[in-house]
Amino acid sequence: MAKTKTTDPAVVQARESRRLSTLLEVSQALSGTLNLRSALHRVLEILSKHHGTVRSIVAFLHDSELRVEAADGIDGPSHAVRYRLGEGIIGRVVESSRPIVVPRVSKEPAFLNRAAKRPDVAKDELSFICVPILLNRRAVGAIGVDLRFNPDRDYDRYVKFLGIVASSIAQAVKIQRLVEEDKKKLVDENTHLRQELKERYDFSTIIGTSGPVRQMYEQMAQVASTNTTVLVRGESGTGKELIAHSIHYNSPRANKPFVKVSCAALPDSLIESELFGYERGAFTGAEQRKKGRFELAEGGTLFLDEIGDINLATQVKLLRVLQEREFERLGSTDTIKVNVRLVAATNKDMERAIAAGTFREDLYYRLNVFTIFVPPLRERKADLLLLVDHFLEKFSREHRKSIKRISTPAIDMLMSYHWPGNVRELENTLERAVLMSDGQVIHGHHLPPSLQTAEASGTVTRVSLSDAVAGFEKDLIQDALKTTRGNRAKAARLLDTTERVLNYKVRKYAVDVRRFTS
Repeated sequence: MAKTKTTDPAVVQARESRRLSTLLEVSQALSGTLNLRSALHRVLEILSKHHGTVRSIVAFLHDSELRVEAADGIDGPSHAVRYRLGEGIIGRVVESSRPIVVPRVSKEPAFLNRAAKRPDVAKDELSFICVPILLNRRAVGAIGVDLRFNPDRDYDRYVKFLGIVASSIAQAVKIQRLVEEDKKKLVDENTHLRQELKERYDFSTIIGTSGPVRQMYEQMAQVASTNTTVLVRGESGTGKELIAHSIHYNSPRANKPFVKVSCAALPDSLIESELFGYERGAFTGAEQRKKGRFELAEGGTLFLDEIGDINLATQVKLLRVLQEREFERLGSTDTIKVNVRLVAATNKDMERAIAAGTFREDLYYRLNVFTIFVPPLRERKADLLLLVDHFLEKFSREHRKSIKRISTPAIDMLMSYHWPGNVRELENTLERAVLMSDGQVIHGHHLPPSLQTAEASGTVTRVSLSDAVAGFEKDLIQDALKTTRGNRAKAARLLDTTERVLNYKVRKYAVDVRRFTS
């Protein structure tokens, strides 16, 4: 290869300065955007501007085929140009992962001239330099440039320079692939989580077959597919939030946000700013604009839990949102339109609150478009065993226990209790029982003391030592008789005692053996 005859230090310094400036601009172009194709076009324009490239292309390998990703100085579309691996100069460069220099294009028969027709007259003679784009030491593409033929050109130095440009492109490719992988993971994870939520809050996952629960199912199915405002009423711990989730994830808004606000948990001074947001400087401490929950729920569902605890001032603004579907942030005069479905819940006696003047009657009528009453657990005792099985399976899995069943005496205690805390109290009770159990069966003594005397008083927690021992003995005897289907001899052997002693205990504790016989 011919070496440059230029030895003037000023010329050499200017050339090196131009190359450094080019590399800086190339780096800035590649790092300034995540749109790789746009960045590559900019890189090729920089090479044309500073180094007089006549034409240039960047091609990437896709399943053993090279496709032109960006081009400069070429008439017509270049994205449709394809090369097989090893085909033409570019194909050979990618296949070998080594650069190729063609000082005189007209003398090289390997040119395919697919990207552009090159002139073949001497006065327009071109040189072609192509270097691989290496990622993890493997060629993923190539960059090639046409330069006007110059017999004094230092091709070795230009190959090194173009190799640095290719290296910068390779890093941009690596970053783009990482971004695309992360984006795909996020999309897949988001899709998976949405599907999990939909399955988790499907109507079929609400446990219960009793009459009140079936009626609740029917109401939920009727209203879910609409945009109607829903008011969920029920005692604390009955699962009102679960109902709100189920309505949202079985509605046309399922792919939009579900935003929850616990009105009882927010002080009066914050509830308005949380719901409607605020502008910077709206009040002391408001250092930047903040969107409210209504804006965050755009297109989806806003769940206002314990709405009966909202103060009167906020009730006025809430009424306007329900009527006009618009509001202003605190400190702003700009009106914001919203498309949000509202689901509210309360455990309060709303009629009494209206009579007392703590809740606006007009707001109540706006909320009370479609009301769903969630029955308390004491009114759906037929569902208790289904709930018990569900929670035992859940907490056995969470706490890595092997709980197989719950004893008959323990079931009797659960059935006789009045459950003032509803399903939430039952859930907490069974988690405690699973943690206390050291075997595969939940017995009565694993339940809280309040349940162990529930039949007599409902909530008394005090129990004597002799009563506790007697209760434990009775529990074990009934469990053994249940296992042996009422066979006293087998039950005695299970308890490592005699049948005579067992019969004595049966009479003492008034155990009805007939209920265990098959």
